[in-house]
Amino acid sequence: MRSFVIVLVLIALLAGCTPAAQPAAGTPEPVHTAAPSPPATRIPLSVFCAGSLMIPFAALEDGFEAANPDIDMQMEAHGSIQVMRTVTDVHKRIDVVASADHALLPMLMYATNDPDTGEPYASWSVRFATNRVVLAYAPGSRGADELSADNWAEIITRPGTRVGLADPRFDACGYRQLMVLQLAETLYGRKTLFEDVLMGRFGQPIRVVQEDGRTLIRVPEVLEPRVNSTIVLRGSSVQLIPLLQSGDVDYVFEYATVVHQHGLAYIDLAPEVDLGDEQHAETYRKVAVRLDMQRFASVEPLFAGEPIAYGLTIPSNAEHPEAAARFIAYLLGEEGRRVMAENHHPLLDQALTDHHDLLPELLRPLCAQE
Repeated sequence: MRSFVIVLVLIALLAGCTPAAQPAAGTPEPVHTAAPSPPATRIPLSVFCAGSLMIPFAALEDGFEAANPDIDMQMEAHGSIQVMRTVTDVHKRIDVVASADHALLPMLMYATNDPDTGEPYASWSVRFATNRVVLAYAPGSRGADELSADNWAEIITRPGTRVGLADPRFDACGYRQLMVLQLAETLYGRKTLFEDVLMGRFGQPIRVVQEDGRTLIRVPEVLEPRVNSTIVLRGSSVQLIPLLQSGDVDYVFEYATVVHQHGLAYIDLAPEVDLGDEQHAETYRKVAVRLDMQRFASVEPLFAGEPIAYGLTIPSNAEHPEAAARFIAYLLGEEGRRVMAENHHPLLDQALTDHHDLLPELLRPLCAQE
């Protein structure tokens, strides 16, 4: 029995040493390609953006993750000021911050230091996109059947007409809406347009004063519409869209990109007031908004009228700065430009930065110094 076992073992050993059969001459050898293994752990890339970027950034996410399978992009959209303060006040570690107003980045992030390092939360930013303000409405909105680019100021001030506003304390579109109304007073010769739309609608009023040769709009710390007010206030402009679609609001001043993304009816505003035309930059500078809020005691929350420009940065306390730079490079690159354009928010022909020497090396070829 033992010798039989030994023989079997020898046969097995000899079989293992037998050369594998060779393919016939001229027959190509099969190529075995191992399927790529997904990374054991993906980098959780935290991207906080303005609400008006929510749809195009969601579209970017799929392509970016496909090109970077080691990254899991985790996006949140809020009003631009709220995005900034999530970093500077809440001290949340975010990898990419994208704002609808580039001026918020130096105002709130350069001027505020991380308590853990003593360094500013940011030291550079990139201007990458623009926009303009339009007046959105629904087919059933009051006066919609008469609405035109010439009479909108009269239509929205009719008794009972409900106007939706984004909260200027949290959203860049909110304070830009106030600028649009003020600029329209001069353009259309309606000296009380701002008052007709807003005055008496809040518990504490939004005040207008003349200061330093321009019209200054002062927003109080507490901003609450009165009971039965025709003003509907929300934290960000995109939160007003469902109310417009449901008929709870008649008109909303909204970004043109957002209106196109949601397929809303709208009228264009004159370029002198829509904050989207570089040729009218001097006109826009005639108005500014100040937030009279104690929570901004360390900085002056003064927003000057200027052509709309979006900005982004990588905070100094970002957990994944290398992955963040890869996302921004994707956004500014050919594929990112295509996706943004498909979602009605094209980028600037040339991204601009205030501190080219401080940019991550990957981004320097994609940006020019302002």
